[in-house]
Amino acid sequence: MFSDDSYAKQFADMMSDGFIFIDDDGIIQIYNSKAKEIFGIDYKYDYVHGSGKIENGDIVIIADTSIGVDDGGLKPEVLKYIGIADMNIENGDSIIAIGSYNDVNAENFKYIYNKQDNPLEKIELSYSYAELNISAYINYIDRNISIEVNGIKYSIDYVKCFGHMVVLDSKTKNMKFYQTKGYTAKGEGIFDLLSGMPFRSKGDSSDNFDVIGRSIFEIHKDSKTTKEFFDVATGIDISYSSEYKEINGRPTICSLFPVNKGDKRVGAVLKINDISEVKNIIKERDEALKNLYQIERKLGDEETTNRLFPDFIGDSREIINVKKHALKAAKSNSTVLLLGESGTGKSILAKAIHDNSKYKDNPFIAVNCAALPETLLESELFGYEGGAFTGAKIGGKVGIFELAQGGTLFLDEIGEITPSFQAKLLQVLQDKTFYKVGGKLNIKLVARIIVATNKNLEEEVQKGNFREDLYYRINVLPILIPPLRDRKHDIYSLATSILPKICKRTGCENKGISGEALTILSDYDYPGNVRELENILERAVNITEGNTIFSKHLAINTKNMKKSDAVHIKPLRDILLEAEKLAIREALEYHKGNKREAMNSLEIGKTSFYEKIKNLD
Repeated sequence: MFSDDSYAKQFADMMSDGFIFIDDDGIIQIYNSKAKEIFGIDYKYDYVHGSGKIENGDIVIIADTSIGVDDGGLKPEVLKYIGIADMNIENGDSIIAIGSYNDVNAENFKYIYNKQDNPLEKIELSYSYAELNISAYINYIDRNISIEVNGIKYSIDYVKCFGHMVVLDSKTKNMKFYQTKGYTAKGEGIFDLLSGMPFRSKGDSSDNFDVIGRSIFEIHKDSKTTKEFFDVATGIDISYSSEYKEINGRPTICSLFPVNKGDKRVGAVLKINDISEVKNIIKERDEALKNLYQIERKLGDEETTNRLFPDFIGDSREIINVKKHALKAAKSNSTVLLLGESGTGKSILAKAIHDNSKYKDNPFIAVNCAALPETLLESELFGYEGGAFTGAKIGGKVGIFELAQGGTLFLDEIGEITPSFQAKLLQVLQDKTFYKVGGKLNIKLVARIIVATNKNLEEEVQKGNFREDLYYRINVLPILIPPLRDRKHDIYSLATSILPKICKRTGCENKGISGEALTILSDYDYPGNVRELENILERAVNITEGNTIFSKHLAINTKNMKKSDAVHIKPLRDILLEAEKLAIREALEYHKGNKREAMNSLEIGKTSFYEKIKNLD
């Protein structure tokens, strides 16, 4: 339809936006220089290699940020081609892997992977393989992947996800292939190449990859956006402007328009803006990208922790940090010490740690050490043999340590146990074995231990009330849960989460809470912490006749209200800023973290929205 030197093509190449025109058969007629740049089709290569395919014995190095996403559809089972058959690796996990292609005799392979719900800043792997010094890393913060072979680096920046790969010839050990942007259009994804598909040369005269005259589906696969583009070209009436779309795994801002000649549809135009260039409007490109991705990763981490700890409510900075420490503790076998005042939620957090650990399918046994005298506590924990003491059952009793085998044992209020029993507990924690009361058989303890206290154990050690050696034994992974008065930001989310549960438990209709009542709740110091807040709300639910809880329904001890010498009036700008933060958090929560949908529902511009996200804390 257009010649290479046509005015239409020259005009399109002058545009600062990507521009693609397809005819009514879906054939590409114009694909301007900016579009080629966005999708890596006109990529400036750092190194040269010829065409070919991966052959048996070739050394394959993979660094993939998310298996199955923007890597040509890689699947964990395909990694068997380089000797890796780990059933724990799943779609969405990150992986760095080094191995020999289709070499049944090869035993030298190495890999590291990171689960998709495990927030890290970076993973890296180094390996000496076949007289080669190979190293690779994935930097999640800077969004950069690097594979290095004998000092030569093959690095690439990515926006959302990317599957990077370098292939070395089995005989010469020279670089045979390295991955670049634009691989989707060229059919050179990791899955394609490991499955035996050929790759094109790079950096020489034979690498003239022209998209003109090709089907749009050949270059941009069968994605939702590509199908819409084709549908419009063939006559369907769809159009939009400046919408977020992912094409070939790359985030873009797109506008789609039909092209008619008279009454006849002759094709369609897709105008593309690289989302990274849109961000240049906010700040200098590199700094803007780094800041934005750090924010996005932080939001992603918070979404992960909130999803994994649904019953431990709060989105303040303090509680997000508690959840992050708890997630790390869940991945460990070490003893966890939960510290915090009564009512802060130590037992809830202990159960959440268990539910996110490898012990989650086994028992979670909780014991309140303060509720049992020493003699009864000993027999309850260790169990006893028949006839061990007066009143003992003839057949004896299985202790809680045995019941918790393979699972988690939670010892609450450990600061209340006597010094003599502390010595017995220390022996169990050190040796990982115990005897039943009156028993002679040494039983191995295979259980995760979590302990909790509302006391300051360091002070108790100094007073001589708590053994120093036991304190150091349990203080392996300490997590301090702050009191509610130190995280007032969480009162709104706690109240809105607790109220429906109370209403359901008490058998009444759902009730809301007025702004004035929330203000009073926020001014209270809560000596009883979250438990006291729940009691205040439950009483209010029971005495409120309508559907809204007002300040008059709150039974609060005014002695614990915040003191002020004068009426405190906030500046209007502070009130507006707090309202903006609350609105953004609610929008993100309602749309399950989808920032595009949250931005649209708030009816604010993209630049303003991302600037406000940065000020959430």
